[in-house]
Amino acid sequence: MQSSVGPNELAQLQSTMQAIELACSSIHMHVNPAAAEAAILSLSKSPQPYQACRFILERSQVANARFQAAAAIRDAAIREWAFLTGHDRRSLVSFCLHYVMQRASSPEGYVQSKVSAVAAQLLKRGWLDFTAIEKEAFFAEVNQAILGLHGVDVQFIGLIFLESLVSEFSPSTSSAMGLPREFHEQCRKSLELEYLKTIYSWAQAAAVSVANKIIESESEVPETRVCTAALRLMHQILNWDFRYKKNGAETAKTVDAFSAGLTDNSLLASRTEFSVVQPGPVWRDVLISSGHIGWLLGLYGAMRQKFSSKSCWIDCPVAVASRKLIVQFCSLTGTIFLSDDGKLQEHHLLLLLTGIIPWIDPPDAVSKEIESGKSESELLDGCRALLSIATVTTPIVFDWLLKSISPVGTLSLLSTLTCEVVKILMTSCMDEETWSWVARDILLDTWNALLVLIDNSENSLLPPEGINAAASVFTTIIEYELKAASASAFKEEDGSDYFQASVSAMDERLSSYALIARAAIDITIPILTRLLSERFARLYQGRGINDPTETLEELYSLLLLTGHVLADEGKGETPSIPKAILTHFLDITETEKHPVVVLSGFIIGFAEQSLNPEMRAAVFSPRLMEAIIWFLARWSSTYLMPSAESISNNNRSVHDHDLQLQQSRLCCSFCCDSTQGKLVLDLIIRISMTTLISYPGEKELQVLTCQQLLHALVRQKNVCLHVVTLDSWRQLANAFTNDRALFTLHADNQRSLAQTLVLSASGMKVEESNQYVRDLVGPMTSYLVEISDKGDLKSIASLPDVILSVSCLLERLRGACIAAEPRTQRAIYEMGFSIMNSILVLLEVYKNEISLSLSSSLISEAKTETYKDLRALLQLLASLCSKDLVDFSSDSTEAEGTNISQVVYFGLHIVMPLISLEMLKYPKLCRDYFSLISHMLEVYPEMIEQLNSEALSHIFATLDFGLHHQDIDIGDMCLRTLKELACYHHKEAGSGRVGLGSHAAGFRDPDGNFHDGILGQFLRSLLQLLLFEDYSTDLVSAAADALFPLILCEQSLFQRLCNELIEGQANPAFRSRLANALQSLTTSNQLSSTLDRLNYQRFRKNLHNFLIDVRGFLRTV
Repeated sequence: MQSSVGPNELAQLQSTMQAIELACSSIHMHVNPAAAEAAILSLSKSPQPYQACRFILERSQVANARFQAAAAIRDAAIREWAFLTGHDRRSLVSFCLHYVMQRASSPEGYVQSKVSAVAAQLLKRGWLDFTAIEKEAFFAEVNQAILGLHGVDVQFIGLIFLESLVSEFSPSTSSAMGLPREFHEQCRKSLELEYLKTIYSWAQAAAVSVANKIIESESEVPETRVCTAALRLMHQILNWDFRYKKNGAETAKTVDAFSAGLTDNSLLASRTEFSVVQPGPVWRDVLISSGHIGWLLGLYGAMRQKFSSKSCWIDCPVAVASRKLIVQFCSLTGTIFLSDDGKLQEHHLLLLLTGIIPWIDPPDAVSKEIESGKSESELLDGCRALLSIATVTTPIVFDWLLKSISPVGTLSLLSTLTCEVVKILMTSCMDEETWSWVARDILLDTWNALLVLIDNSENSLLPPEGINAAASVFTTIIEYELKAASASAFKEEDGSDYFQASVSAMDERLSSYALIARAAIDITIPILTRLLSERFARLYQGRGINDPTETLEELYSLLLLTGHVLADEGKGETPSIPKAILTHFLDITETEKHPVVVLSGFIIGFAEQSLNPEMRAAVFSPRLMEAIIWFLARWSSTYLMPSAESISNNNRSVHDHDLQLQQSRLCCSFCCDSTQGKLVLDLIIRISMTTLISYPGEKELQVLTCQQLLHALVRQKNVCLHVVTLDSWRQLANAFTNDRALFTLHADNQRSLAQTLVLSASGMKVEESNQYVRDLVGPMTSYLVEISDKGDLKSIASLPDVILSVSCLLERLRGACIAAEPRTQRAIYEMGFSIMNSILVLLEVYKNEISLSLSSSLISEAKTETYKDLRALLQLLASLCSKDLVDFSSDSTEAEGTNISQVVYFGLHIVMPLISLEMLKYPKLCRDYFSLISHMLEVYPEMIEQLNSEALSHIFATLDFGLHHQDIDIGDMCLRTLKELACYHHKEAGSGRVGLGSHAAGFRDPDGNFHDGILGQFLRSLLQLLLFEDYSTDLVSAAADALFPLILCEQSLFQRLCNELIEGQANPAFRSRLANALQSLTTSNQLSSTLDRLNYQRFRKNLHNFLIDVRGFLRTV
């Protein structure tokens, strides 16, 4: 990095510059881009290109060439950092800083931003290497710039550099450096504790220093850029994920008394970008006590008043940055506020709300201005501010904030604003996302933040005005949804994904609606009952006369919304009756008159009409049936036949006696002991069977029926006790076994339905349950045995009917295996044992008859089905060998003389040739294959001796393929497999046994060339990957766990490989450094040769340090 150069060197530098300039021009002109990219890449990959890059930055007239030179400095320095001297490291950072400061007025902003980013990245890379004095020197230069002592342009550049620096130190936005997470975390902690608050103060001072100039000027001035950059930097710092206390201890995210209702961000919908700001008490003086927020509101208010006549001002950078920072301050919470019963935070939020009100109030006037052409940005930011405030307060405090200075509360304003936005939606084009869509989503998230805690608490925390506000919003929402549904009824094209979405895609929006409805449940349940009954009557009266399409779409929306209001999603658990329903209608003592019972009865009675063929043809479209099936699945999980234990547990969680009576009243309406409950259960089963048989090809409807509704019925044992006694259930099982119409169901539905039917056996006695399963799967196993015994099997195997039957039955048997429980274990094992030989025969036939070696074969439909068959067979083998499903180690198994591992390994002999490396490029097949292989080699490594050489070679080739796979999970599975194989061999060899035997031993070929055994081959491959190839750093720990036992098994080979690496280094410094690093790899941290948990942890740490130390220069030379 010498500053003076001789004539020859100067000529070389000029030649390099011209080559880069030509390459940049070629890319711009699209002339031979490959060669141009190669020329640019050669600069960044060349050893120590710093002098050439500096020459280009200082001399080139081509901006893109300077940009590429800056990028090359970054790439080379990060790669070679380990062997740069301390002086070189400091010089690189200083050069970049001085470069941007000296050219602060350059019009090529993207070059300046790039060099600033490089300076920030290099400063972070050396953060743990630089002394405190060296860091202070860098920051002193930046501070001088930000103070404005060198002009406005330099002040702006200083802020841009700090913005890049903060971005680099934040884990979510940092650049990749090939270093472990611990490095990034140490840098983050150091910046947060030592510099972040100071940087914020600098940005604050910079903004204050130029604010008056902006307000006093009549047009835009250079100081505006400085103010915008300062505000943006402050917003970025407040977005920081604060984790540490002043003493360096990591903080727990606590909530003060004022924010007792602080909403977990995870509870909010993902529609709105949002983060809570919790910097801790050390920031109180800068953010709260200094009057900074009042100054910010005053600045924006002054600019708003002065420039409001200019329509474009709202979207100018300084206005946008100001509003973003104001909104961010609304989410400030935690220990930064005093423990004074929330008074300080209350004052803080009231101050902010006062400044924000003009952006959104009155809502009708603001919306009219937007519809007349004014920008919507200010309104949207006002909505975001309300969301932030709602998230850090309780509903009562939220409402009180505005009520303390006006006649109405904040909830009333929120209601009026939401209604206005929804009304705008009604009048706008529903196929296009407008500002009102965005505003609606933000406001729904605000209601979520306020109501989600109320919905989960025993006592209502919403004030009376809030209940009326929620009712008004829900009424407007229903009006909008019905209008939207009606408008979408006659659209021939599916242009509006929003309204024609599947049930699952609409859940997010409907869940928000449901929370609002529950907040005013006394009003909303009667509204839903009235609207549904009106549309039921309209269908009955207009049957055969009027077109029912509009009414059907409206019913679709109403059914989904009602389901969300009445019940919660189970998510694997049995949901309880929502607290909002339990805490209302307490004055109604007759169960049959309870509004929820009446509403449920209306819908169930309507659903029953679908069993009538004439009504089904005239009224019940597949889309309407989707909504009915979805509603029944959600409703039945909560209300249908709850167990006595469930009712008792729920009563214990509800302390109020009236609420316990209310819950018992609702549960008893459809409970096990009531005739009504059994009638509803029978009706649901008959409706389910009708949808499966009468609506062929309706995939979404079949998914809902098989995977949600029927599965929900057998999830609870108390329901199963009654399910298995019903004729309708026996009819369903019989149809499943014998009705060919159900063979057309999708494979996932076949598997799910089989699983459901087998799970229902939990409602029977043990012997009865085993016989039930035998009767259910017997015809399937008989068919597979029969077809596998056919003499002409090879000639009929490729017939579509045979392929369909085989794949369908295999999917069903997989479902039965998945549903295995202790009481049905014997029947499931008998099933697996009876068909294992048949499956192996089918594997052999398909192996010989249908080639799956070529990826092009997957183009045709028939061979795509064969590909699916192969996946099904792999999954079945995996299911059968899983100890978690069926215990094949029972005495009865040994008596039969059957070893499942031998059977599966025999199956592997057949499957292996079918799985080519091309086939493994298909993600699902690849995952299934490696899942099976990793399981078998981890659990039964001793069985590897029984594989023939062809199958063994294939396994090792695919394992090597998996090591380099881009899917991290597949790489992890392969590394775990290598670990288990090496551990097994090491332990066996240590006990005097053969372990992997000849497979682990090296050998010489006929030409006398020596070849490593499998462990040696993988040792070479893994070292090559870790040292020279690209991979995810998430795999380093798994790679360490595999490498450690491999080294122990192949110590002489490892030593030989180490010597080759060392001797291959021409640079003596590199050679010495590599030798020391390799020595530390196997000796540091008191590492021993015992394969235990402690040594694995030690070796992981050693490998991390080793890679940091040598990987950079090994990949360079």
